[in-house]
Amino acid sequence: MKDDGRYGDDGTQDTRGTHSAPVPRPSRTPDGPVGPVGRTGDPAPVAPWHTPQPRYGAPDAVPEPDPYPYAGHDGTGAYPPGGARPGHPAPGAYPGTSGPGGPPPRPAAPPPRPTGAPGAPPAFGGPTGAPPAPDGAGFLGWLRTPRPDAAPGVWRFGHRPRPDEEPEETPARQLFSGALIAFLVGWLFWSLLWNNYLGGYWMWPYYVLTPEEWAKPLTPSEEKAGFVTSTLYYVLVGGGILLTAARMGRWPEIWQRYLAPRLRRPAPVTGADPTTPEEDPAQWPQLRAAGLLGAADRLTADARTGLMRDVDHARITRAWQAVRAGRQSMADFSAAVTARGAAACLHPSGDRDLPGRAAPHDLLTAQVRIGTTADDPRNPYRFRGAGLGLGPDLLGTSLLAVGPAGSGKTGGLVRPVAESLCLQALAGRAAVVVVGAAGAGLGAVDGYDIVVRIGQPDSAHDLDLYGGATDADEAAAVLAEALVGDLTDPNPGGDSRRSTTVLAQLLGPFRTVHGRFPSVPELRGLLDGAPGPLRELRRALIDAGQDGMLRELSARERQLSQPGDVGGVLADRIALLDRPAFAGFFDTSGAAAPFSLRAIDRPVRVRIDLPQRGHADASRIIARLVLAQFTACVAAREDRSLFACLVLDDATGVITPEAVRGIQRLRSGHAGAVLTLRTLDDVPRPLRGPLLGAIGCRMALAGLTPWDGQDFAEVWGKEWTEARDVTDRQIIAETPLGKTAHALRRVITGRSPTARAVTVRQVERERWSASELAHGVPAGHAVLSLTTVRGEHAPPLLVDLRG
Repeated sequence: MKDDGRYGDDGTQDTRGTHSAPVPRPSRTPDGPVGPVGRTGDPAPVAPWHTPQPRYGAPDAVPEPDPYPYAGHDGTGAYPPGGARPGHPAPGAYPGTSGPGGPPPRPAAPPPRPTGAPGAPPAFGGPTGAPPAPDGAGFLGWLRTPRPDAAPGVWRFGHRPRPDEEPEETPARQLFSGALIAFLVGWLFWSLLWNNYLGGYWMWPYYVLTPEEWAKPLTPSEEKAGFVTSTLYYVLVGGGILLTAARMGRWPEIWQRYLAPRLRRPAPVTGADPTTPEEDPAQWPQLRAAGLLGAADRLTADARTGLMRDVDHARITRAWQAVRAGRQSMADFSAAVTARGAAACLHPSGDRDLPGRAAPHDLLTAQVRIGTTADDPRNPYRFRGAGLGLGPDLLGTSLLAVGPAGSGKTGGLVRPVAESLCLQALAGRAAVVVVGAAGAGLGAVDGYDIVVRIGQPDSAHDLDLYGGATDADEAAAVLAEALVGDLTDPNPGGDSRRSTTVLAQLLGPFRTVHGRFPSVPELRGLLDGAPGPLRELRRALIDAGQDGMLRELSARERQLSQPGDVGGVLADRIALLDRPAFAGFFDTSGAAAPFSLRAIDRPVRVRIDLPQRGHADASRIIARLVLAQFTACVAAREDRSLFACLVLDDATGVITPEAVRGIQRLRSGHAGAVLTLRTLDDVPRPLRGPLLGAIGCRMALAGLTPWDGQDFAEVWGKEWTEARDVTDRQIIAETPLGKTAHALRRVITGRSPTARAVTVRQVERERWSASELAHGVPAGHAVLSLTTVRGEHAPPLLVDLRG
């Protein structure tokens, strides 16, 4: 395929314009306007996730872009040295583009990160944090560990299934006393037999089965035979008595419960080395079955020498799936893997791992472990003590976590999930957008491809206010949701159509005249109804002969003087973004291509830092904007094989009627959202039920308020359980002997003799009551219910997030 500069490092062509290939935002000089040259002292920009294309000009017709690159397109089917194609930089270097009609040059790129060296990946220590093995034994042990099928949410790595029902166990006191009594009874019986207190009848089988001469031996051989056979008979009888006593006294249960665990050494959770290549996943049997013996041998050698890790295995497996689906050429795949081994099929950034991991991950099952299910009677027996893991099969139904500050939402849930999705993005499986406050602990900056710091002058990237839309109505709908979505009537049927219409009446005419959407100051002036901007826009429309757009603008001008016009509310909200701190952001002039969420059709890792200090209202507007753009872009994706996920660290003020409807549609688009709240009071009362109903995975952390617990208790419903009612009835003695016995028993025990009556019945009770959620969840724990995209359910489980 010819390389004409319109292809990214992954060998695919971008047909959406620069909104999916963000150019770093030009910095402002202290004494001049915005320009392409960064200010002195500005840090180097964060490298974007693939090489951009020129902003202007219609691209030629190209095949459908594929998000799983694995081979070059230079006609040889193999990667050039270093992973770069001719005319393109090596992965990790992102120079700008320039030329007629293109954006100005970008600032110099930072030096390549140490991660991703093709020949020397960091040593793999396994998902459990074991010391790394230089010979690849750690990776092979991780790969061969069994992962049996389990219930939703169970950590499958080395999982040992348990029965559904808890086996009945005898109390320890009763068990040991019964064993001692059985031993004494057996000893007594053997003593009675040995000393002939029961007669000699027990020797009759011996006399019947042996010759009579052995009873009175005449020769040494007969004497020896008689001694041996009699000893064997005594051992047989004694062993039978001993086995009977052991069975009656439950000695095997004592051994299994108390002695065997102390003597048994804990075996490492690793799989055995399979004997045949067809059984060994490290031998890549799927490639051998397809005839790619050279590629399989190269990958096997890299695995055994320690050059492969879990991300490499997942990435190459993903590329092989693209080959099997017909999206890629088998010859190109074979050539790339044979040439580069574990370094083949690289992510466009060139990274092969994250700078660090804060949680155990298992990329073979796409799970991240967030805790351990508590050994609590309220948890079903088969879940007790098992690890709890989250993956795309659960996050595809979205997740909502509610808990006060300091309960572990960010450190125990958000960061592990974001880290897992970033690893899956490196493997070509997912695209992730993480939104949170600056300094919230969402992972290292080097772990993301794009980092947008709203309100920070040193931010290398900008955010597209209109989400890369080219249609005025589409852009107006997304922007209206961001600006006034929280003011929409939360009752059923409420929407923001009036605000959408007002914005469309201005965005359409402005784009027709200027070829772009208005910037924040320009939009504020139009919404305020300033005569100057409206007069200039009208004159330009008349000169261009745009009668249709002129009617739209006239309708907007007539509504300005009417009471109840929402234009003033929109102007007040957009004014929150028209602050000096945001002067260099949301640029629409064409000097740079801001990041757009339309890039989620590729395995991109994005982090957006919100300006919380002093700009709380603006942060909520930006959070609603990102959520609205995410739901709109997910619905418009053509290739839904990538899992797309939005992680929103604080969803306060973000939940609106349109947001709830958008979350409901994510599941069908192979996408999901992770939202956290301090309390459900941050959600309007009419929206709490629909929100909890639209979310498949719900988490209530320690410290929840009783009224928040009531909403969770209602959505989790009730279950049938066995209730035992115990009644103690005093026994009245009628005879003198009985009264004397009762008086003696009362003196000894201090209580009157009673008779206990037990009544067992089936009742329907709440799985977790509001009081239990508010006061019965220990610190560092959470109650979590799970639902998979296939509809499988896991009941509310008490989980230790520190385990």
